[in-house]
Amino acid sequence: MGVVRVSPGHDVSPGHDVSWPFGGLVLLLFLVAGCAAPEEPPNIIVIFADDLGYGDVGAYGHPTIRTPHLDQMALEGVRFTQFYAGASVCTPSRAALLTGRLPVRSGMASDGSRVLFPDSRYGLPASELTLAEVLREEGYATAALGKWHLGHRAAYLPTRHGFDVFFGIPYSNDMSPATNPRWDRAQGFPPLPLMRNEEIAEEEPDQHYLTPRLTAEATAFMEAHQDQPFFLYLAHPFPHVPLFASPDYAGTSAAGLYGDVIEELDGSVGEILAAVRRLGLERRTLVVFTSDNGPWLTRGVEGGSAGPLRDGKGTTWEGGLRVPAIAWWPGTIAPGVTTALASTLDLLPTAAQLAGATLPDTLVLDGVDLMPLLTGTQDAVRDTVFYYRGAQLWAVRQGPWKVHFTTQSAYVGDIPVTHDPPLLFHLEHDPAERLNVAPQHPEVAMRLQQLAAEHRAATPPTPSWLDAVDSP
Repeated sequence: MGVVRVSPGHDVSPGHDVSWPFGGLVLLLFLVAGCAAPEEPPNIIVIFADDLGYGDVGAYGHPTIRTPHLDQMALEGVRFTQFYAGASVCTPSRAALLTGRLPVRSGMASDGSRVLFPDSRYGLPASELTLAEVLREEGYATAALGKWHLGHRAAYLPTRHGFDVFFGIPYSNDMSPATNPRWDRAQGFPPLPLMRNEEIAEEEPDQHYLTPRLTAEATAFMEAHQDQPFFLYLAHPFPHVPLFASPDYAGTSAAGLYGDVIEELDGSVGEILAAVRRLGLERRTLVVFTSDNGPWLTRGVEGGSAGPLRDGKGTTWEGGLRVPAIAWWPGTIAPGVTTALASTLDLLPTAAQLAGATLPDTLVLDGVDLMPLLTGTQDAVRDTVFYYRGAQLWAVRQGPWKVHFTTQSAYVGDIPVTHDPPLLFHLEHDPAERLNVAPQHPEVAMRLQQLAAEHRAATPPTPSWLDAVDSP
C-alpha cells in the first residue's frame, strides 16, 4: 500500500491506470524526487476545510466542481485515498489534529454535546500539548486563521495554545441568530464574533468575504515570517453551512452555490501555493490540505458528497471520517498516489520530527510520523483506525478489514443499532460498505473485536469538557 510515484505532468485523474509496466521509471522518479528532508526545519502549512466531502474535489472524482489548484497540488504531491479525520464532527476533529491524540483522551468528546457551542463553559484544556506549542518551542512563528471551535473564552483561545496570532471565528459560522434562527433562544446567543487575537474585531462579519480575507491574512503572515520557520493553520469556515461565496465566485460553478464555495476554496489554495513560490519557500515548506470530517449530507445540495463512500458527517461510516488529503513539498515528496492509511492524528508527530522537537516521555500519542511514507522509505506507517462517535468506540479498521459494533445515521430520526455479531466489511473490495462479510470471515471479526476490547481497556475516556454550559 505504498505510494505510486508518477511524473508531475502525468494524468492521475480518477480511473486512470497508473500501474505502468515500466517500473524502472517510477523507481528513478522516487530516487530523484523522493529525497530526504532538508536539514533546516521546514515551514508547515495545514489548510483545513470544514465539512468537505471525499467526493467534492476534482482529483477525487467530482464531475462538475472545478478545483484546478488542488488538482495540480495533487499532481505535484501525494494524494491520499485512505486518509482519516480524527472524528466525524468539528470540535473533536480539531482537537485530534492539534494534539495528535484521540479526543477521548483530552475530554474533547462527549455523548451529549458533540461539539462546543456559544454557551459552552470550557474548551481544550491547557494541559494538552498542541502542534503550535511544539513548533513555537523550536522557534517557529505560529498563526491560527479561520475557525477555531476549541473554546471561545479567553483561557481556551488559540493564543493560549501556542499560536502567536489568531484571526477568525471561535466556533461554527452558523452559531449565530443572524444566520440560524435555532440560536435565537431565550438565553440569547451573541452575534458571531470575528476575532483578532483575544479581542472581537467585528460582530457578524460579512461571510461572503471570509475566504478572501483569511487568504490575505495567510499570505501576509508568510511574507512577514519568510526568514524564519513558520506554522500556518488555515482552518476555513466553509463549506460548513450557511454557504457564502464572494462576488468573484458567486454564480460561477455548474454545481451551484456549493460548487461556488469549493471553487473559491480552491482559488485560496492556489494563492497560498503561489505565495510560497513567490517567496522562494517551496523547497522548504510542507503543505497539507484536508478536511475536518465528511459532508453534511442532511443539508441536501448544500451538503456536498462523499463520492463512493457511505453516509457522511456525524457517522462512523466511511463517509464520516475518510476525507480528501494532499501533501505537497517539492523536492522532498515525490508526486504520487498512496492507498496507505493515514490520519490528521499523524500531523503532530510528523511536524515534531521535522522540527527536531523532543516530545515529553509521558505524552501518549495516537499519531505516527508520516515522513517515511511520504519520502518512500516505508510502504505504510499505520494499519489501524479507531472510529468514535462521541466518547464511544463504534468501529475499528485494521488493514482492509473494518468492523462496526454500532451504527447510526448522522442527525435524522433513527436510533443507534447494536450489531451482535458485528458487521464486517473489506474496504479494499467494498469501500461503500455494502456487503457484510462477517458470516464468511468470523475469525477476522473476532480478531477485531479483541483489538477493540484491548483498545478500550487501554484508553479510558477523560471526563468530557463539552457538556457544561452557562446559565441563561
